[in-house]
Amino acid sequence: MTLDEVVERAPAPAASKETLEDYTLRFAPRSYRRWTPAVVGASALGGIAYMADFSIGAGIALTHGTGNALLAIGFAAIVIFVTGFPLAYYAARYNIDLDLITRGSGFGYYGSVITSVIFASFTFIFFALEGSIMAQGLRYALGLPLWLGYLVSTLVIIPLVIYGMKVLAKLQSWTNPLWLLLMVAPLLYLVVADPSSVSRWLSYGDKGVNAAAVMLGAGVCLSLMAQIGEQIDYLRFMPPRTAANRRAWWTATVLAGPGWVVFGAIKQAIGAFLAIYVLDAVGKAAAVEPIEQFTGVFKQFMPAWLVVPLALVLVVLSQVKINVTNAYSGSLAWTNSFTRVTRRYPGRLVFVLVNLAIALVLMEADMFSFLNNLLSFYSNCAMAWVVTVAADIAINKYVLKLSPKQPEFRRGMLFAVNPVGVGSFLASSILSISVYFGLFGPGIQPYSPLVAVGIPVVLTPLLAIVTRGRFYLRRTDDGIAEPLLDEDGNPSGTRYDCVVCGESYERPDMTAGAQGGEICSLCLSTDRDGHHVLPAS
Repeated sequence: MTLDEVVERAPAPAASKETLEDYTLRFAPRSYRRWTPAVVGASALGGIAYMADFSIGAGIALTHGTGNALLAIGFAAIVIFVTGFPLAYYAARYNIDLDLITRGSGFGYYGSVITSVIFASFTFIFFALEGSIMAQGLRYALGLPLWLGYLVSTLVIIPLVIYGMKVLAKLQSWTNPLWLLLMVAPLLYLVVADPSSVSRWLSYGDKGVNAAAVMLGAGVCLSLMAQIGEQIDYLRFMPPRTAANRRAWWTATVLAGPGWVVFGAIKQAIGAFLAIYVLDAVGKAAAVEPIEQFTGVFKQFMPAWLVVPLALVLVVLSQVKINVTNAYSGSLAWTNSFTRVTRRYPGRLVFVLVNLAIALVLMEADMFSFLNNLLSFYSNCAMAWVVTVAADIAINKYVLKLSPKQPEFRRGMLFAVNPVGVGSFLASSILSISVYFGLFGPGIQPYSPLVAVGIPVVLTPLLAIVTRGRFYLRRTDDGIAEPLLDEDGNPSGTRYDCVVCGESYERPDMTAGAQGGEICSLCLSTDRDGHHVLPAS
């Protein structure tokens, strides 16, 4: 089914009014999710075309040597995959984004605001990083000053990101083949035409395995852990899982969910390979820039007149593919936080502009020059959040059964703050950041990633046991007799009319109102006086 058919078949007027907003704060309804698992998966994977991986891999290898770099990349990939799996499954199965998952997985209705801000920060930091790489390409190929390149790389994203999934899916699917060709071709050429390049890469900086170096490198790679949130912003549009699509559904969920890191790790290794290949020609400072890496290889097997244009196409294409996702996901996170705190809904477009404005300021401040330090620091908070949520799903829900297995995100159903997730997150963030800044001595300073990952795994279930799971649900009954899930375990598609806005929404988005009738989750979130919020039970 094409995307145009999806839009035509979406119900009116609810879908027509919300297509622009793309169900920003809501459960994504079955009637809107008409894409196949393959289309959703391809769209999600299109967002990982970013070139920061090449810079990250290059920076780690040039600093710590190839052997330590590969170990760091591999270690980080395993951690990211394992922690990302339960989050991706919940998003695809229950059709909610990471903020909505976080609310019911240990943080509470207002407790997850802090993680939304962290995720929003990830998106504008990453946008600024990718926009900087695009500006470098524009300067290299067209002589555009960096300040102007930063502006261009920001403004070009706005018209692409306004319409959410409808446009993003087209953009990602249509551009994936060209991107893959431009990225893979130079690598294959080097391996075939110059096999010694592989041995030079593997032996670069070989001084034996250094655990501290591996952990320092892994800390940079692990900063990308929050990328699972952007994958989930696509995966929430997966169709219901059925016997007929079961294999395709699982394949798309795993590959486009935690599987993104497999492709990311490969790109990091390629970045190290290309940087070492061009190192003698361009110097250490320029070798971490993707435009220099790919131009240096293209020169080996292409006509001179074609080298720079193709390198520019690759860089611009990659940056646009990821930055539409950064802008989209960031706007969702900001809107979620703002609406809960103020109980006003300004619309997602406002925060598209806010997110891009912050990113532009970072770019003009030359963020690229301190990339590794910024990412290493940021990774501590990102890891603490993601691992806490993953531990709550995998351990507290499925092993201890202290956390409700069925996800909950609606106001009135959750406590404002759940000490399980918030306590685990704060403890692991504070301790890992303290280790990162050397407050516990230089000997363990490189191991802050282990602290950020290890503490939530232990503390999240421990706090659930201590509190006996009492702070997850404020109510166990939402006042509607029909179950949230159908007989196949998929969210129900039955529609109810909201007594406030008058629109029709599917069962998982609705609760009974305290004044009678049913009310949708967004109207409940913006109920300033709480007249429609059911009492605790």
